Amino acid sequence: MSDSVEKTKEPKEPLFSKKNKKLITDPLLDNNPITVQVLGICSALAITVQVEQGIVMGLSVAFVLMAGNVIISMLRNLIPSRIRIIVQLVVVASLVIIVDQLLAAFMPDISEKLSVFVGLIITNCIIMGRFEAFAMANKPWPSLIDAVGNSIGYAWILVLVAVFRELLGSGTLMGYQIFGSAIPGEEWGLYTMGYVNNNMMILPPMALIIVGVIIWVQRSKNKELIEGH
Repeated sequence: MSDSVEKTKEPKEPLFSKKNKKLITDPLLDNNPITVQVLGICSALAITVQVEQGIVMGLSVAFVLMAGNVIISMLRNLIPSRIRIIVQLVVVASLVIIVDQLLAAFMPDISEKLSVFVGLIITNCIIMGRFEAFAMANKPWPSLIDAVGNSIGYAWILVLVAVFRELLGSGTLMGYQIFGSAIPGEEWGLYTMGYVNNNMMILPPMALIIVGVIIWVQRSKNKELIEGH
């Protein structure tokens, strides 16, 4: 009797199976939430003036998405279909409030710079999309892995855009002077050769252009991403 019961049990899927690994690798390039799905563009335009802001926003979204995916997955069989969007909004809003309060308490300067964009994580299409498309249909562990992959895919684009904008717009990275000396009276580097910071790089349109270039490079290397193929 026990043997027949054991035979009917489905084999457990390894924690890091090929399918689960794909949940992490796909959002990095082939199914990137920003460059392929074209989601979360607003934060890529607004808060990538400095690398530090991009990193903090990426970590904030990662926390909300990972915690939210797991919570929604655990509740998926208890949530009535007609109110599932309301429940998802309550979950993401609660997590965003936690992030906002933590930033205000421990990183007030960054919190002030990010301003309303932390609160706008609530309406981030990446988060609501993963809740609805994945967490509502999968167990907690795959949902967590899916959140990790999409968080990394989102964050590395933010950081890359911020690197170009801060470096070429301010001549710094993470606040450290790169193109010249930060010591008064001591000048060296590109500034002494006539380099001038490109103030256009700190404007939102330049973020859109950089994201567009990244999309172009990515799609030129992966023909499957080109429409019609």
